[in-house]
Amino acid sequence: MTISATFSKALELKQALFQSFNSIKHLKHIHAHILRFDLHQDTYLLNILIRQALHFGDTHYTRLVFHQTTQPNIFLYNTLIRGLVSNDCYHETIQYYGLMRSEGFLPNSFTFPFVLKACARLLDVQLGVKIHTLVVKSGFDYDVYVKTSLLCLYASCGYLGQAHKVFDDIPEKNVVSWTAIISGYISVGQYREAIDMFGMLVEMGLRPDSFTIVRVLFACTQLGDLRSGEWIDDYMTEIGMGRNVFVATSLVDMYAKCGNIEKARCVFDGISEKDIVTWSTMIQTYALNGFPKEALDLFFQMQGENLKPDCYAMVGVLSACARLGALDIGDWASGLMDRSEFLSNPVLGTALIDMYAKCGSMAQAWEVFRGMKEKDRVVWNAIISGLAMNGHVKSAFGLFGQIEKTGIQPDGNTFMGLLCGCTHAGLVDDGRQYFNSMNRIFSLTPTIEHYGCMVDLLGRAGLLDEAHQLIKSMPVEANSIVWGALLNGCRLHRDTGLAEYVLKKLIELEPWNSGNYVLLSNIYSTSHRWDEAAKLRSILNEKRMKKIPGCSWIEVDGVVHEFLVGDKSHPLSEKIYAKLDEFANELKAAGYVPSTDFILFDIEEEEKEHFLGCHSEKLAIAYGLISTSPKDVIRVVKNLRVCGDCHEAIKLISKITGREIIVRDNNRFHSFIDGSCSCRDYW
Repeated sequence: MTISATFSKALELKQALFQSFNSIKHLKHIHAHILRFDLHQDTYLLNILIRQALHFGDTHYTRLVFHQTTQPNIFLYNTLIRGLVSNDCYHETIQYYGLMRSEGFLPNSFTFPFVLKACARLLDVQLGVKIHTLVVKSGFDYDVYVKTSLLCLYASCGYLGQAHKVFDDIPEKNVVSWTAIISGYISVGQYREAIDMFGMLVEMGLRPDSFTIVRVLFACTQLGDLRSGEWIDDYMTEIGMGRNVFVATSLVDMYAKCGNIEKARCVFDGISEKDIVTWSTMIQTYALNGFPKEALDLFFQMQGENLKPDCYAMVGVLSACARLGALDIGDWASGLMDRSEFLSNPVLGTALIDMYAKCGSMAQAWEVFRGMKEKDRVVWNAIISGLAMNGHVKSAFGLFGQIEKTGIQPDGNTFMGLLCGCTHAGLVDDGRQYFNSMNRIFSLTPTIEHYGCMVDLLGRAGLLDEAHQLIKSMPVEANSIVWGALLNGCRLHRDTGLAEYVLKKLIELEPWNSGNYVLLSNIYSTSHRWDEAAKLRSILNEKRMKKIPGCSWIEVDGVVHEFLVGDKSHPLSEKIYAKLDEFANELKAAGYVPSTDFILFDIEEEEKEHFLGCHSEKLAIAYGLISTSPKDVIRVVKNLRVCGDCHEAIKLISKITGREIIVRDNNRFHSFIDGSCSCRDYW
């Protein structure tokens, strides 16, 4: 072939290589022509060929082409190194950088940024320092791109002091430089400094990109800094910066974790094209912040968009089902993913175990646990807590013995499950043993939650003085949970003297909680201390405090129904109240008399005497009785403690109807069968 013909063919192949390709197969066809016309050593054509092959992600084929070149130049090396980094082949990048140096080639401003990026990804600071030395020797230390790459390296490896030195030496800092130093602060947990650096970036008149915004919003989220997050949101609006799905999802997460659920939903609704991450973030937001019904509604809406749930959406919906006791919905939702995904993923498996356990279906929870391929400590904790919660305390103790044999070290959550089980069954001696063993045997320091559990256990057993002494011996100040546990013991054993002392402590800790004022006012009234009672009532009125309303949920045919005390908003209210009237007569015939003995200690949860017959749990149970078959288990979840009167009434209802009724309140499960209850709340 003549020189003219070869040049003409090379030009033709060059034009072909600049065309867009649909597949690597098409590219290999062009490569065959290059070989056929003996142009396989033309570094210009090979450079284009390698770049195109790397675009398809075929690094193996690319390296074969490269090694067939007898005299590769710096341009070929740079193209290969850049392409390997783009395909996350960081170890291979370092290898070819070493080969390039051994061939005598000196890196340039196109080589350094990508090799340094590979070092940063591999956290190889030692090689990075050597390259930094070469950068200085080669005279590239004033190149802004090389400098920024060095900054990213040191920041990624946690060498923030060195990173700041490099940052300060950059004459004209761009957004990438600022983002690198901001990310460096975030990587070492210095979130406030990261937010401050972002403020300086804005003051410099630079316009941040979406990646910078996402990083600094993460810093706000970690600090719970709603004010800074709102400022960043307003700033984006001010400069007309659009919210892509990544920025919008970060905003949703920030608002949610900073406690502004309403604003999080507002941002969510404003996203035109939501991806699965966005949906998952909002579903988890609702589930983790006490809005389980909203979480389920959003999950159903997501299903309407034909999106398959990911791990995070599934954990969110299972958490919501656990909160509501929605067993059927939880079963249905878990069926949207292959069961093997649950059994091989500890996070998913734990969520499913927790859902079944909190819905009172311990047999299903146990089956999931048995099938788990990897049982980490969190999985063990979930099954131990589930067994304890459902009254299978001895089984929980047995599993604790097994977890020790597996070599897994129990943690504070393990002991929380065991102590809750002891409280459930009234096992005071076992509770003391587990509590004391935390520090003596397992070198674990009991937290305030563990102390609260022990106070609850002792208080329920009537050991009020011991419980009080335990609170006094705590290494930290007792919180409202601990004092509330002692108050519960006072409630059970009618110790109004200690209750008055405890309530004063609770009012100091929770001046906004109306229930504490009401309880103390009741104690004053029964002691004929009318002036003090009136003063407390006056404080309530002045502060316009409102108590948390009692609320119960029941799931029937995949739909969750909500009831409040005295609720008449349900479509079947007439039938529900007719059922309650019917039971009133049957209960009376069975010797039941509505008890006002609990007024003194339970009035903060639901108004008593007038509403004794229509507490939220009774309404939910009545609805369950008229809406389900006689063989179905009635499952009800309540946000507050079941009062003593309802507890006695439900026992009789279970006997009259022959139905199993499971009620989960804010403390534990109550399984009512044939007139008895498993919970032993009132032993």
